[in-house]
Amino acid sequence: MLMSYEESLKILHSHIKTYEKVEKIALTECLGRILATDIKADKNQPEFLTSAMDGYAIKFEDQEKPLKILGITPAGKMPEFKVLNGTCVKTFTGSLMSEGSDTLVPIENIRIENNTLYIEKKVSKGFAVREIGENYKKDEILLKKGTKLNYSEIALLAELGFFHISVFIKPIVGILSSGSEIKDLGEALENPAQIRSSNHIAIANLAKKLNCDTRVFPLLKDDEKATFSTLKSALQSCDILVTTGGVSMGDFDFLKKAIQEYELIINKADIKPGRHIKIAKMNEKFIIALPGFPYSAMVMFNLYAREILNTWLLQPKDYICKAFLQGIYKKKTSHLEFVACNVEFKNGRILVNLEGKKEGSSAIINNLNNKAALMIAPKECEILENESLVNIVFMP
Repeated sequence: MLMSYEESLKILHSHIKTYEKVEKIALTECLGRILATDIKADKNQPEFLTSAMDGYAIKFEDQEKPLKILGITPAGKMPEFKVLNGTCVKTFTGSLMSEGSDTLVPIENIRIENNTLYIEKKVSKGFAVREIGENYKKDEILLKKGTKLNYSEIALLAELGFFHISVFIKPIVGILSSGSEIKDLGEALENPAQIRSSNHIAIANLAKKLNCDTRVFPLLKDDEKATFSTLKSALQSCDILVTTGGVSMGDFDFLKKAIQEYELIINKADIKPGRHIKIAKMNEKFIIALPGFPYSAMVMFNLYAREILNTWLLQPKDYICKAFLQGIYKKKTSHLEFVACNVEFKNGRILVNLEGKKEGSSAIINNLNNKAALMIAPKECEILENESLVNIVFMP
């Protein structure tokens, strides 16, 4: 009896250890990288009351009075004046507020005669004054370990004064596609029985989108001895070795035999596509043996390799959500099915449909085009009715 998808994930997670490969890189090279440590504020920001506009720093209760202008406080300079009753200081955006002041009156609210300020339009107390710690407080955790660094996070790190930052080393995903019938890029097809390999291209790009580096190995022919030796050699230089082809029931499917040399933790699952999947371990390294059909290989990489990588890199499982099916879907098998679907957002709802999706084998690459997602058709269900609430999985 085949294990369920949920059971296979439980087994997989029980074998995933904490990923501890970390490096320090320059802040200018951090875009898209994953933080390997929490980032705390070392001080309040701002440290002092700060002006948010150009205007005059005053005491709030002095708005009815003419005020003597003591001088100016440019941005970047420490204030030289103390605001007492009946006085004010010209202050610019980003300037520190002078001692004794608590409110800023904008330039457009005042008139000046003989170095005396008259307020023509009052403001509320604390107007245009940035409070101490408005951005963040000392010791506040600003970025958590596992944060993927985008432009805003990197800008914050720059403000905090970081030049180098600790990030996870990108896991290395090796890709080894097998089959005597496949040809590599640039190679001529010698007869109609041969096809061009696409799996090694697809898996490499999926891995890169999941914050990995890749090693694409030469295509492997259906040779038993070569399969054993190549698998062993390839595994040395990567954290996860993904193979495609050679795992089902054919006479030349040698990978399913070669993988038995390692600690086999998953041997088939009750899912469609990809029920012949095999996952093995060698120490902390994983071997994920995927079917040879391209659609199946891409879907299974998303369902299993992504679990390992996101766990290692502390990424949220935020790519699964619910949607409403538009139309009817009749299941083809008794397995849990992952079906390519179109996604649209309309009137505040997430909708999915199967328009333009071809029926047939798991070789149909183009079913995943145009940002397709995967609709999950439960094992116990034979038909999904129109407007059924379904789970969907977004591809990377």
